[in-house]
Amino acid sequence: MRPSYALTALTATVSLALVPVVLACGPASAQPSASASRVAFWGSFAGSSSRHLSPATVRLPGRVAEVGTSNSTVYAVLASGSVYAWGTGTRGQLGDGRSANSFAAPVRVRFPAGVAIASIAVNSGPWDTAIAIDTTGHAWGWGANGSGDLCLGNSAEQRRPVRLPFTHVTAVAGAADHATYDAGGRLYSCGMGIYGELGDGNTRTSKVPVRVRGLSGARVTGLTAGFGDTGALLSNGQYYDWGLNSQGQLGNGTTGRSSDVPVPVKLPHRVRQAFEGGNAPNDGQTLVRLSDGSVFAWGADGAFQLGDGKRAAEPSPVRIFPPHRVTYRAVASGGDTSYGVSGTGQVYAWGGGKSGAVGDGSRKNARAPVLVESHATGLISSTSDVVAVALSR
Repeated sequence: MRPSYALTALTATVSLALVPVVLACGPASAQPSASASRVAFWGSFAGSSSRHLSPATVRLPGRVAEVGTSNSTVYAVLASGSVYAWGTGTRGQLGDGRSANSFAAPVRVRFPAGVAIASIAVNSGPWDTAIAIDTTGHAWGWGANGSGDLCLGNSAEQRRPVRLPFTHVTAVAGAADHATYDAGGRLYSCGMGIYGELGDGNTRTSKVPVRVRGLSGARVTGLTAGFGDTGALLSNGQYYDWGLNSQGQLGNGTTGRSSDVPVPVKLPHRVRQAFEGGNAPNDGQTLVRLSDGSVFAWGADGAFQLGDGKRAAEPSPVRIFPPHRVTYRAVASGGDTSYGVSGTGQVYAWGGGKSGAVGDGSRKNARAPVLVESHATGLISSTSDVVAVALSR
C-alpha cells in the first residue's frame, strides 16, 4: 500500500483563485455560467502537427464547470463530475486507456466508478500529464509522469487515472516536469528539481513527495506553475515564487540566481490572482491581479508577453494596462503569450504568436492586446501554448 500524506494541521478550503475566470459568479469563481457547454481552444498541441491559429470550438455533453490544458491536451470538467479530453494522446494524456490522438472529438477520461471530479490542476499538470482533484479531496493523475511528478515513486506512464498518495488536497499546479500539491494545508512537490522548483531547499529530482520549505503562518489559497518555477498565493495576499530566475522570474529584483525555497514578491497591494507561464529555460513570466484591480507582470519579455510594450526582461513587477475602458477581471499566461479577460467575457491576448497562441489567425507576435474571443466564462493557458475558453453561448 502506498503511503498517504494526510495532513491535518491546517486544512485549507478549496480555492481556485489562480484559475483565470470571469465574473458571473464573482472574481474568485472558477464556475462558468449554467449554459456553458462549449469550449473554444487555439494554439499548438505538443507532439503533433495540429495547430489552430484562431479559436476552434467543441461541444461537451453537459455543463462545463471548469477548463484546463497541458502542453498537448485540453480538458473540460463537467458539473456532473466527469472529465473530457481532446488533443494529443500518445503518452496517455487523454486518460481513456489508449495512446491514440483525438483532436476533434472529446473523449471521456476513465476514472473508477463512483469518482466525481471537482477541479483540474492549474496549468493542468506537468508536460503530457494531467492532475485532478475529486470531490472527496483525493488527487488523481494520468499521462507521461516523465520525472515522477505524480509522486508515485516511479516515472511510469499512466494511461488511465490513478489515485495519488495524498488526502485533503485543495490545490495543485504543475508544469514541465514538476508538480506541487496542497494537501491538508501543507505543500509537497514531486518531479524535476534542477532549478529549485520543488521548493524543498535543494535541486534534486524526487519521485516521492518532498516538503516545500519557508512558508509558514498564513495558509496557501492557490498555486500556479511555469516551466522551472512554482508560485503560491497566501490568504494574507502575499505571493511567493521559487525556482528558475534566468529572466527575473522570481520577481525579487534579481536575475540569474535561482531559489530552491520560496521568496516573497513585493507588490503595492494584496494579490487576488496570479498565473505563471513559460516553456523553456530562457523564458517564464508571471502576471498578477491585485486587490485594487491593477495588474502587474515580471520575468521574461522577449515576445512582448509582459504587456508593457517592451521586449526587455523585468526582474521586478511592472504595472501593465488593459485597452481603453477595459478592466481585466482575470489574467493568464502561456509559453510566451499572456491573456486578460474582461468583466464582460472578452478575451485579449498579447505576446508570442509563433504557435498560434495569440489566436488572431496569424503567427505574429502581438505587442498590444488583441481581442480574440467573447462570451468567455473561464480561461486557462498552458506552458506550451494551448488555450481553452469555456463559452457562455
